[in-house]
Amino acid sequence: MKRFALPAVVLVLCAAALLSVVAQDKPVAGTAATPATPAASAPAEVVCFESRKGASEVTQREIKPGLPNVKCSPTTGAALWYGDPYDGTVPMGKMPQLDNIPEGKAVVKPRSAKMNLLAQCSTACHNGTYPKGFPKDNRPVPIPTMEAMFPDAKDFQHGRGRIWCLDCHHSTKRNMFVDHFGDPISFDQPQLLCGKCHGDKLRDWRDGIHGKRIGEFTSTGKKRWFTCTECHSPHNVQDGARNKGFVQIQPESPPQLPKGMKDAKFELTHPIAQH
Repeated sequence: MKRFALPAVVLVLCAAALLSVVAQDKPVAGTAATPATPAASAPAEVVCFESRKGASEVTQREIKPGLPNVKCSPTTGAALWYGDPYDGTVPMGKMPQLDNIPEGKAVVKPRSAKMNLLAQCSTACHNGTYPKGFPKDNRPVPIPTMEAMFPDAKDFQHGRGRIWCLDCHHSTKRNMFVDHFGDPISFDQPQLLCGKCHGDKLRDWRDGIHGKRIGEFTSTGKKRWFTCTECHSPHNVQDGARNKGFVQIQPESPPQLPKGMKDAKFELTHPIAQH
């Protein structure tokens, strides 16, 4: 028996050492080698449009716990309700005949940051000068590059054939519009451009008859003003086959009280802190 005792002890010690090495090499759950059980997938991003699909999208997010910045319609994809009507807005800036509005009481939502080709057009291609081969006058000519980038340019309906690109876009500062005097206009102030020809609509827009505003109801309250291109596509204002107006959206049914609610008194509590 003594003959087998020593080899048995050696064998046990070797096995223990081997198990120790294997245990050290085995990844622990939750480490980089063996990730822990994946967490529940994040909820899908909700995006809806405010006034025109493809031009005024807004991504739903929480302003504070339980208060989303916007409520989206599951039927049409349009914005139904705002947790903060001024979210993402900036002061509108100077507007003729609107000097009596207190500073900061008229705001707009800038759109230039969402225009993918804006920086490319103004720097990569035009860069403050006329591109090679571009006409030096303001007469309409075919521009194949633009027609490739904007298919609507081949069936341009704005003005019914009487205007073209440079009647609205600055000839050398392509990230700007242009007024009647050749001075640049910001893409975030399209009403100054559209008012060149549509003076009656500009007047109605200033007076609150035309267009859309949200915010405080009082005449001196803060409001977000929706600008022309948030509702109208300047490249297809006649809306294709209808040849008039702009694309219609499906109307929503009137809001219903949640089950169990007797009245709508909860709406008397303003979701935004008043200062």
